[in-house]
Amino acid sequence: MKARVYVQLKPGVLDPEASVVSKTLGTMGFDTLSKLDMGKFFDIELDVDSTEKAEATLKEMCEKLLSNTVIENYKIEIQS
Repeated sequence: MKARVYVQLKPGVLDPEASVVSKTLGTMGFDTLSKLDMGKFFDIELDVDSTEKAEATLKEMCEKLLSNTVIENYKIEIQS
């Protein structure tokens, strides 16, 4: 079963990398940019037989390693 996990900083957490990218795009002439958020994603394949088992496994992965739940949110999408 395939899945994608998205991880982003929680609202209000300072993201210096996104700030630099946003400012740089502005200096390159992209003056219509009003907000830029960055994050990461993981494409994961699991050998499980149910969506419920996949979601439980992925949640555990996120809680233990893939995201820092103090400052980050994650979203799981089961693809097949």
